[in-house]
Amino acid sequence: MDKIYDQTKREDKWYKFWEENGYFKPEINPDGKPYSIVLPPPNVTGTLHIGHALMLVIQDILIRYHRMLGDKTLWLPGTDHAAIATNAKVEAILYEEGKTKHDLGREAFLKRVEDFAQASHDTIINQIRAMGASVDWDREAYTLDDKRSLAVRTAFKNLFDKGLIYQGEIIVNWDPYLATTVSDDEIAWKEQTTPFYYLQYGPFVIATARPETKFGDKYVVMHPKDKRYSEYKDGQKIEVEWINGKITATIIKDESIDMEFGTGVMTITPWHDKLDFEIAKRHNLDIEQVIDFNAKLLPIASTLAGQHIKKARPLIIEKLKEKGLVVKVDENYVHRIATNYRGGGVIEPQIKKQWMIDVNKEFEQKNKLVTLKTLMKGVVENKEIKIIPDKFVKTYYHWINNLRDWCISRQIWYGHRIPVWYKEDETYVGIEAPEGEGWEQDSDTLDTWFSAGLWTFSTLGWPDETEDLKTFHPTSVMETGYDILFFWVARMILMTEAILEDIPFKEVFLHGLVRDAEKQKMSKSKGNVIDPLDMTAKYGTDALRIALIFSTAAGNDIPISEDKIRGMRNFTNKLWNIGRFIIDFAPEDAKHHDDSFTVLSNLENKDDNYIVEELGRTIQKVTKGLNTYEFHFAAQVLYDFIWHKFADTYVESTKDRRAEAQPVLEYVFKISLELLHPFMPFITEELWQKLPHSGKSIMLSKWPVPGITAK
Repeated sequence: MDKIYDQTKREDKWYKFWEENGYFKPEINPDGKPYSIVLPPPNVTGTLHIGHALMLVIQDILIRYHRMLGDKTLWLPGTDHAAIATNAKVEAILYEEGKTKHDLGREAFLKRVEDFAQASHDTIINQIRAMGASVDWDREAYTLDDKRSLAVRTAFKNLFDKGLIYQGEIIVNWDPYLATTVSDDEIAWKEQTTPFYYLQYGPFVIATARPETKFGDKYVVMHPKDKRYSEYKDGQKIEVEWINGKITATIIKDESIDMEFGTGVMTITPWHDKLDFEIAKRHNLDIEQVIDFNAKLLPIASTLAGQHIKKARPLIIEKLKEKGLVVKVDENYVHRIATNYRGGGVIEPQIKKQWMIDVNKEFEQKNKLVTLKTLMKGVVENKEIKIIPDKFVKTYYHWINNLRDWCISRQIWYGHRIPVWYKEDETYVGIEAPEGEGWEQDSDTLDTWFSAGLWTFSTLGWPDETEDLKTFHPTSVMETGYDILFFWVARMILMTEAILEDIPFKEVFLHGLVRDAEKQKMSKSKGNVIDPLDMTAKYGTDALRIALIFSTAAGNDIPISEDKIRGMRNFTNKLWNIGRFIIDFAPEDAKHHDDSFTVLSNLENKDDNYIVEELGRTIQKVTKGLNTYEFHFAAQVLYDFIWHKFADTYVESTKDRRAEAQPVLEYVFKISLELLHPFMPFITEELWQKLPHSGKSIMLSKWPVPGITAK
């Protein structure tokens, strides 16, 4: 053995060995109990970060553990086209080139996006391999490939036929920068300090941070129980001087108004605000558009028509000041603005005809009336799906209780095109395009989460009744970060219940977010980002893997630093040195046994008995830790046993009786490597291969159990 363990000579070698021998496939345990995980598909927008690395490590631990238990184990890999994110990346690249997608046209733009996505995909796949992920590459899926496209079209038709998909005029989150709608869950709220204007509106003072929306304000709303305004009656007309002259305003009384906020009076802009829209619908009020889809003022703004709202705002205030309608200005008003977390554009609410999924509509399933919301809640309440840690169950319920209909239309070009076609007055919804000429397909694409919601079963071959689908669905566990509980986990439950009338997985394990040593969020601007591949190159994949796991309590954020990874490199070196002592420096007259029965039946020394008993307790603790998703506990138990109890205590005690102790040294070290293999696969394979054994790979060895077992 080399004096120092050099991972660069071994990691690629062993990964290639495992893959070429088919050890990642479930068929190696054909008679085992099915155990399956579908990899949460990374977005093809760049490279994997340290959070992805944690996800890969946790899932690989589960997969390697269940494979060693003898389960028929499938870990199915894939990537996500991430429509908005990928579209935004390529549009940004074009912007730097002085072009827009319209300069290219739809087909050429999509080709450009697909080339970008393919390059990113190839990088990501290499990174997944580098982390030692034992996925079945022959089953790799992509959310935009032909099989998944068929699944998406079939799912759309299925939900449409059930009356769960409809098209209607709704107020949406519109991103003028990317020119598309985004869902409520894709909104990032950012605090902003901005002037807050108090304006005279007839006899009332109203307040706003957005005077550019006020051109169409002809309704003034107050709470019906507000005694300050009891003289005004619902429906009463008043004349007021406003931005472009005199207008007739109507008094509206509505209980949604907060009497404690400001003056308790507000004017409404129904087209550009969700609360205002709801008030207008309740009272059957006129709804007029003021700002267009490019964030420019419409003709209602008179001389300011065509101006971008940012440029128009000070000009509007100047006009109001000239009329004496500005009462005061608070220059330090802090409020939250809605932005698209993908592209960063400021959201402008707009009314638009969109395709929606109705989460409150009753439909019949399994001989009873249900809604998508009751289905989503019921499977967790009935413990068909277990969420770990359970502190997220209340959060999940809160989200469902407040869930609105899901807008699935997107106006970007990249993604799954909505499978609806139009010809004159006809509309056709189908899995394939209608026959005949003159049909034009809907120009919108589907929300990325629509295809992602099918992931557990589209990857297994649905809509075909494949053997994989019968064997591995529902999947065993969905392991992902708690930050996408709503984005993705909940939508998978929604889609699977609606389409398959089944659950997508039996358990959900939510890990925390990876942060720096001070528990700060990692960002390029802070300079605290850790690149997982930089760490594997410097310290080895095994060191990074065990460092990530060592502090990973369920649902808690994980602090990581280069010092921590470097420290785990020391553990790798310790393992190597133990191996050298046992393998390279074994006495010539030492006995070697690949048979635990022979070894454990001849224990006469108290130190031998001590270490075997400690090993038995370690097996029990590690097994329990893996069964209960307490990965950090299992890793810490192993670390303590190998470094302190085995190396520092027992190995030291054998130096004066090496030949006699050699069988126990080999036995305990071999079992320790098998316990450690899910956490540190490369070095454990390298060392295991040098010990007496009858198997082909540590991956295929049976998970250790305490006590005497005959081979």
